[in-house]
Amino acid sequence: MQGASGFGPSADAFVKLNLLGESPRFREALRVIGRIACADATVLIEGETGTGKELAARALHYLSRRSEFPFIPVNCGALPDTLLESELFGHERGAFTDARRARAGLVAQAEGGTLFLDEVEAMTPRAQGVLLRFLEDHMYRPVGGGSLAGSDLRIIAATNVDLAELARQNRFRRDLLFRFSTLCVTMPPLRERGHDVVLLAEHFLRRLAAQYARPPKRLHPDSVAWLLAHDWPGNARELENLMHREFLLTDGNTIRLAAADGPARAQSGPVPVQTFKCAKARAIAQFEKAYLGELLSKTSGNISVAARISQKDRSALNKLVKKHGLVCERFRTRPE
Repeated sequence: MQGASGFGPSADAFVKLNLLGESPRFREALRVIGRIACADATVLIEGETGTGKELAARALHYLSRRSEFPFIPVNCGALPDTLLESELFGHERGAFTDARRARAGLVAQAEGGTLFLDEVEAMTPRAQGVLLRFLEDHMYRPVGGGSLAGSDLRIIAATNVDLAELARQNRFRRDLLFRFSTLCVTMPPLRERGHDVVLLAEHFLRRLAAQYARPPKRLHPDSVAWLLAHDWPGNARELENLMHREFLLTDGNTIRLAAADGPARAQSGPVPVQTFKCAKARAIAQFEKAYLGELLSKTSGNISVAARISQKDRSALNKLVKKHGLVCERFRTRPE
């Protein structure tokens, strides 16, 4: 599964794991995943909702020596304090009123593999304390059990908020944050991935055609413009849901999304032709936004460096960035 250079997984390996894209920031995230997949250290995956954090976690698992063992996902927001230890560590028969038989916890279920803790920011203070104690030596005691048990697993955590900021507000344990963030992966938002949005949309449409055994559908050129202009607050998940809906409800084999009114299914009648001037202006705007997104991704939002690379006046480039509603701070990588 190594690339042509022999270092790290190939692009095809990531595609098979449903991680595909060509933008610089996304390729950098894949590079980091490839580098750390074989390590057993705890990993923290950061990124907005819908950016593919669980896909990244699964890639870390299936590219590691633990791939033949279980991958167990846990929604931390759904772990009740009253059943916390039982859910994580299991219980013995008779440990409490309803414990009619012994049951293995999530930690035991993930033995040899990976325990994926999603939405760790939602953990209660008590849950944070219990987990911190477990992370210190991977030892635990099932509820009602008389002896400690050891575990051999990898912990991967994920969050869609800034845990460091929560720690500063005393809403998240700083010592637990340090435990989680031995290694970090940041999944970039879709709006900062340039033409990847079109690549992903076409991928979803091909998958849907196979899933429903229907003829393939393609994107109308106006749909490409709409996809590139949309801000995608729900990221790849929002895009996937949109393609699913439009695939099922669009008549014919062409999907058209209206920029002004949001998603609009293709009509059976002829599509109005734009004037040359309007079509040219739209094409230029699409190119400018896509180019600037790629440029700012490569320069981590540094306008001065971007101006030198593009050979454009810094002031003029800054005005163009503002014109298209791009925010440089979104492209700035966090210091390691």
